[in-house]
Amino acid sequence: MPASKVQNSTNQTVSIVEIESAINYWRQQYPSSRDTMTLCPQAASLAELYARMILFQITETSWTEFSSQAKKSFQQAQKSFGAMHTKAA
Repeated sequence: MPASKVQNSTNQTVSIVEIESAINYWRQQYPSSRDTMTLCPQAASLAELYARMILFQITETSWTEFSSQAKKSFQQAQKSFGAMHTKAA
């Protein structure tokens, strides 16, 4: 996931690619079992926004469109993803 432009600013945008990367990060951390196709709460909060973006064919969205849980999940994934890249370098 590239370093996002989001710093809790209401006028910044986040791309659908960044949201998808955050969802995938959480899916890797908490995979669904073979019995269920349930997403963890972090991925689920982002998936709701992601689905709306796909439905309305939007490639970027405002930070204000994120629920409080989605904001938290996105920021945590972004921070963790950044730390993984720093270790690999």
